[in-house]
Amino acid sequence: MEAAEKLRPDQQDDIARMILDLASDTSEAVPPSHLADVLEGLAQAERGELASPAEIEAAFRRFG
Repeated sequence: MEAAEKLRPDQQDDIARMILDLASDTSEAVPPSHLADVLEGLAQAERGELASPAEIEAAFRRFG
């Protein structure tokens, strides 16, 4: 909560919406627009096509 209090009001609103969506009985686990990508990711994982630790670290550096 302390970290959220330091965010801008619009960011706090986004967090609140996410929490309410997760707590709601009507929330969807995966939005329909993302379903195909999630299913493809699961299929890749089942085939053992996982990112290496170096690839994961590089991805976090891009978004970090």
